[in-house]
Amino acid sequence: MTDGLKLLAEDEEDLGIISAHVQDAITRIGDLVYLPKNRRFAALINRYCWEGCGDNAIGERRRAGLHFNGVLKVKALNVRQNDPNAVVEMLMIKFTPMTDGAGTIDILLAGGGCIRLEVEAIDGVLRDMEEHWPAAARPRHGVETP
Repeated sequence: MTDGLKLLAEDEEDLGIISAHVQDAITRIGDLVYLPKNRRFAALINRYCWEGCGDNAIGERRRAGLHFNGVLKVKALNVRQNDPNAVVEMLMIKFTPMTDGAGTIDILLAGGGCIRLEVEAIDGVLRDMEEHWPAAARPRHGVETP
């Protein structure tokens, strides 16, 4: 195991920090799984290292695991689920509270897709798993200047 991020989310502020670190992460549909008996949603992602994982001018990516516990239900909206090799890009994660700490966690994807988790409470983990490698390109957003 290498050094890297090890983040826990137990409230909205924590979740915002994890969201910032998974912005522009890419993953395959086949690397997303819901385990209803364990009440866990898990994803293997290739996250862009916005915090700087190395000296590459384009930036670096790193394999990481993201999971949420206490998941009661998962819905995929506008996500092509029939191809496990289809690639999706994460934009952000947000929480909408309901009652007694429960709510929904939305993993917003590029192109308008969303993975919605109905949760008992915010209980998430982001953990880097492998060394970083040079990214093919630096993610660009419409608000950036050239």
